[in-house]
Amino acid sequence: MNIRVFRTPSDAGIYAASILERVVTSKERPVLGLATGGTVIPVYEAFVNLVRCGLDVSHVTTLNLDEYIGLAPDHPQSYHAFMNEHLFSKVGIPVESTHLPNGIASDLRAECERYNAVIRKNPIDIQILGIGVNGHIGFNEPSHTLITGTHVVNLSAETIKMNARFFQNEEEVPRQAITMGVQSILQAKQIILLAFGAQKAEIIREALNDGIRTDVPASILQLHKDVTVILDEQSARHLDL
Repeated sequence: MNIRVFRTPSDAGIYAASILERVVTSKERPVLGLATGGTVIPVYEAFVNLVRCGLDVSHVTTLNLDEYIGLAPDHPQSYHAFMNEHLFSKVGIPVESTHLPNGIASDLRAECERYNAVIRKNPIDIQILGIGVNGHIGFNEPSHTLITGTHVVNLSAETIKMNARFFQNEEEVPRQAITMGVQSILQAKQIILLAFGAQKAEIIREALNDGIRTDVPASILQLHKDVTVILDEQSARHLDL
């Protein structure tokens, strides 16, 4: 793994966006695997600035990791809405080239299969990941086993509590989500893992240094041949660098 530590999340976001730019400019039809949450906002801010400075993204395809079950795309806390607010509305990626799971599909099993087909049709060149305080990537929560393909997941109490800050109260946080599976994540040609803040320091240490464990899903990234871990000083505090 390539580990890079920056003074601030803003500095880290600029570096991550520069990696995305290299992919976008070097591929005829680049496919970006995208994530949501506060950690990736500095990346999208920097990427939007690159587009404003002339980066062409009209040939880009995007696939998002996950979506809450029960939230319509226009719900303000849906991941569709997050992506529109922080990225899609500010750059020129064609709408038909942006893909997220449908959290209000009437047949969730069929929706998972549909999304698996989208992933197979669009092999991911680079996947952006955050990491939960319990080690989840996407919404692949700690478990005895890790599921390979797109699937419905029951969110852990820890994840619900952490995500409650985006809702009026914890009761409003959806209890389930559709998420890309770990196999799909590992099949990306390149991966960026981001973590900022002291609250992520211990799980970063476990994910990078403690071997591969299903109770720390992010540790499976140790199997990938091209992972860049982008941290700030606080999240890197427990690493021996």
